[in-house]
Amino acid sequence: MFSPSQIIVLATPVFLALIAIEYAVGRARQRNTYRIDDAITSVGLGMLSQISAVFTRLLRIGIYTALFAAMPWVADNGFWTSAIGWSLALVFYDFCYYWNHRLGHTCALFWAAHVVHHQSQDYNLSTALRQTSSGALFGWVFYVPMALAGVPPLVFAVVALVDLLYQYWIHTQQIGRLGWFDRAFASPSNHRVHHAVNDTYVDKNYGGILMLWDHLFGSFKDEDPDEPCVYGTRSPLNSWDPLWANLEVYASLCRDSWHTRQWRDKWRVWLNPPGWRPADVAQRFPHVPFDLERVTLFAPALSAHRRQFATVQFGALLMGVGVFLWFTDSWPLWQSGVWFFVLSVTLWVTGAVMQGRITPLEALMMESGALAMATAATGLTEAHLVFKPLTMVIALVLLWRHAQPVFASPGGQRPAGFAWMLTALATSMAGDVFLMLHNQFVAGLAAFLLAHLAYIVAFRQGVSWAGLRLAWPLLGLTGVAAYVLLWTSGLPTGLRGPVAIYIVAIITMAGTALDRAAQRRTRASQTVAVGALLFVASDLCLAINRFVAPVPLASVWVLGSYYAAQCLMLMGWLRDVANPTPTGSGRIHEPLGTVAGGAGHGSTMGRSP
Repeated sequence: MFSPSQIIVLATPVFLALIAIEYAVGRARQRNTYRIDDAITSVGLGMLSQISAVFTRLLRIGIYTALFAAMPWVADNGFWTSAIGWSLALVFYDFCYYWNHRLGHTCALFWAAHVVHHQSQDYNLSTALRQTSSGALFGWVFYVPMALAGVPPLVFAVVALVDLLYQYWIHTQQIGRLGWFDRAFASPSNHRVHHAVNDTYVDKNYGGILMLWDHLFGSFKDEDPDEPCVYGTRSPLNSWDPLWANLEVYASLCRDSWHTRQWRDKWRVWLNPPGWRPADVAQRFPHVPFDLERVTLFAPALSAHRRQFATVQFGALLMGVGVFLWFTDSWPLWQSGVWFFVLSVTLWVTGAVMQGRITPLEALMMESGALAMATAATGLTEAHLVFKPLTMVIALVLLWRHAQPVFASPGGQRPAGFAWMLTALATSMAGDVFLMLHNQFVAGLAAFLLAHLAYIVAFRQGVSWAGLRLAWPLLGLTGVAAYVLLWTSGLPTGLRGPVAIYIVAIITMAGTALDRAAQRRTRASQTVAVGALLFVASDLCLAINRFVAPVPLASVWVLGSYYAAQCLMLMGWLRDVANPTPTGSGRIHEPLGTVAGGAGHGSTMGRSP
């Protein structure tokens, strides 16, 4: 028997085939409703929803099963597995779904999860796949009555899948009104109304299969041919970022709850209808009222190069997510978590490239680093030996290809620190090579020592030594504490001197990055500082794992923080020197993506925990 995740994999070719048919029909009618960036984002959010469901299914099926098993009055008389029982269970589920869906539009807490499905300003079959990753956190509450009524978990799971799959076909503009069918069942016409932000349509037609509930509870609305539907949300997302799509409303509610001075309002923010704000917050942080006439389509420029890259990424994601969903039930949870992270990174960078926030090469560097970490953690040694040096090669290409022509002055001068950044990445690569060889730890340590010295010089360009005075003592104490811990844990005598020198170098590198951030006050320089601190954390974790005690999943923490550090430092530095005149805003004024950054892949103190 196939698992729910495997059923989704088997259904995916059907979903994609229907999308292709709808696209072809739209082109033939000269009524195309697709944009490639929006469609990739919508399907990508569906992928994210499915892979995250591996970790949240306990909240829905697990709690349901536990409640069902705890009901002493539930008798297994076979009723719910009869034809009448199955039919009644589907109607029962659709009724519960109606209230889940309705509260998803009328209570801010539930809207924060459901909003993902409505963010697209297009309406087509890809929109149907655009699903939330957080709906299971609270959505299970609405189906408790089915467990109390004795509907078996298997029956519940099947009718839930039927109800969900039915709703796929109604997300289209290519099918018009269907007469009596529109009044009895969920259809393309009445679901277009549901997705519209027009005043006359908003918060209508919640039914999953049956429109009966909307008629009974006053939420039904016919589509008016004189009132074209405008799709999206009243507070547009304006982003192709799948992670932010899932978090944006939660973040907004957190801000309003934090800023209001009334304790009662701190809770009402979450429980009142979406859009409600405490009076004091609305006065201090006003929002522009919604105006249908001012709605604009989010459509950042997408070059042919980026479109091609995103298309290839999309194909790779389909395969990767398919493999993940097919095998995840046989993996330990931590292994699923590692590959979930890799897929999430890939989804994020795809959206970032389409939006022009990063370049394709930057995306490849981040993906390669994530894969190097994942292959090390899951024991795929041969693949790890490919991605480990590949990440560093991409970083060097990024620095050379983009920094040199973009930053060259009319006189042909490269930016201050360019040669030192190149040296830092090159010596990091040398360190990686040494650490891939047997018994070359000291050589690798020396290579990364040189890398840190080069980073210090690069970060010090144009920055004085009078920066964050408190940071230096704190970093120094951290270094001393780390060295004492290693010494007392049996650090080999021959390594005590080299490790002491190395600790001084990495602490100085981090302090220099913090100084730069304090003086320049740009987001890019702050990014460099965060990366430097992650570098320290990575090395500390590695040292503890190597010389003190084994750290669970050491490869994940050491390599994950290490690749993030190198990525942030190089990408932040490239953007920071692109804006040589800092401002006090904490932001850089060059658009993200106009300058490419890369991450070195090299290691400090050995990147093989």
